[in-house]
Amino acid sequence: MDDIKSETNDNDLENDTVKEEIKFQYFWYLFVFFSIYMASLVVPAIIFMVYMIFFFLPFFLETSNFVSLFIEFKPLTAFLSMPLVIIGCYLVRLFLIALVTRGFWKLTERKSPSKEGIIPRNFPSRILNYYHIRSFLLKYPKNSFSKGIFQWLLPWFFNFVKSNQIGKGTTLEESPGGDKFLEIGHNFYLGVGSVLSSHLVDGVFGNINYFKIKVGDNVTAAAKNLIAPGAEINDHSYLLPLASASKHSVLRGKGYYFSEGAKPLRKIFKRKIKNHLRIDPKTLEPLSEEEQLSLSLESDIESEEEKKDLSLNITTSSAISRVNIKFLAVYLPVFWISGMLVAIIFYTFTHFVRPWALMAFFLPLILFLMWFVFIFSCLFFSKLFLILVNMIHKPKEGVFKAEIGDKDFEFWMLRTEITKIVFWLMRNWPLPWVDILAFKWFGIKMSVTSSLYDAWCDGEFIQFGRKNLVGQGANIMSSMVVGKYLVIKKVIFGDYVLVGAMTTIAPGTIIGKETLAGAASNTVYNQVLDPGWVYLGIPMIKYKPNKYAETRRDVISKKDVDDKRRFDIEHEANIEENNSK
Repeated sequence: MDDIKSETNDNDLENDTVKEEIKFQYFWYLFVFFSIYMASLVVPAIIFMVYMIFFFLPFFLETSNFVSLFIEFKPLTAFLSMPLVIIGCYLVRLFLIALVTRGFWKLTERKSPSKEGIIPRNFPSRILNYYHIRSFLLKYPKNSFSKGIFQWLLPWFFNFVKSNQIGKGTTLEESPGGDKFLEIGHNFYLGVGSVLSSHLVDGVFGNINYFKIKVGDNVTAAAKNLIAPGAEINDHSYLLPLASASKHSVLRGKGYYFSEGAKPLRKIFKRKIKNHLRIDPKTLEPLSEEEQLSLSLESDIESEEEKKDLSLNITTSSAISRVNIKFLAVYLPVFWISGMLVAIIFYTFTHFVRPWALMAFFLPLILFLMWFVFIFSCLFFSKLFLILVNMIHKPKEGVFKAEIGDKDFEFWMLRTEITKIVFWLMRNWPLPWVDILAFKWFGIKMSVTSSLYDAWCDGEFIQFGRKNLVGQGANIMSSMVVGKYLVIKKVIFGDYVLVGAMTTIAPGTIIGKETLAGAASNTVYNQVLDPGWVYLGIPMIKYKPNKYAETRRDVISKKDVDDKRRFDIEHEANIEENNSK
């Protein structure tokens, strides 16, 4: 840390406050990244090349008799083992990523163990230095697991590295945080876009609040939830979408919690949930006498009616994690067929392009072609499997039990697994707009004139209009897990709709033509947004008519914040001369 440069000014001297510019040690960051990246690639690459050269090539691709491919042991074994080898190499790589990360993690913990407290950030320290190193250390490995095809291995990764303690049956969807200093119980479900943040930075020279987050058993965070450092969430707590727990919040559990706008987190009751989702009361499981007594003693509600209506006797939605594993078999035939086509291209290239110089010249193009063929083969054959699954059990809208044994829930999970691999491959493709082809292929009504800028979008029951724009980090959700219930409802966009960044569109939302949904806002279940309006807020409310396309292009309205006045100035419209009229 000798390279840290001190900065002082008059205010610092008056307040006796030290402020120093922290220069991150990028050398160590690059060393850690390339060590993990290269060490995890070498072994799988050697295994795959040995398999291709010494087994698959001679016993399958170079077999002259077509019939022997299916009756002789070695050709048949080579024929059937391709997808297993691909998946095996992928799993070996994930294990090596975790193994190398664990080694670096143990080294940093030995040098400076993690502990709760306030870490000053206005001057350098050993604790601050290793805090930054550990934060960077987990970024690439976490991304490899969370955005891969075996996302359900993410809890195992954290437990193996020992950055978190996570119980069995836990499901972690894509999240920008939640990589360290967590203590999570069994059957926890973290929804899309939710964040468990054990650290919070007060400012560039402010303190880092670094406290462990503790989560009990059977807890559900629906979507876009934020849990701040030091929060404690006890058993059987269910956070509705966009519910946020501030620093050191304590949730006693056995109930639903939500946040409305800027209001603090609070408990909501069964009657409101039931009415909101329009659930038939006969489908609700009654509470036992002991549970009713426990809830009554813990409740601070005055009404006896609301005491009885406090919570649902529910099973957590993390049953999803147990359903996932048995559906992974669908990847085998998809990878096998797609990998076979890639192997044929590779063999053809190496067989006919003999000079090494010529082979090296065309190798980048061939690699690009092989990746292209693999992705679109997965897209094609996944669609065939999806058609077969939908013939067995037709997808439908409604409110279903999110538990094993419910056919609608289990087939919803199967459809999710089939589409997830393709969406993941498409989103990691160098051409970002090709994910629209995947959405259209799987049945979403979407025009190629619309754009999804790194937004999450479910794979069914969504209808886009023409020229829709969806901002970065937005969530378009036709399905949502709320406690023990799976809600599936179609989402409809009109033409020329704009959805701002970090906005959540809930199931059942209908957005009218030329409507703008503001950034960092959200709709509620079954909400209808009228055409031609600007909507903002949590939940969204009407702000003003959408007249942006009708405003004058040659006049700019400026606002003087200090004097609290607004004034207009003329400015030449930014438009071609032949369109000036």
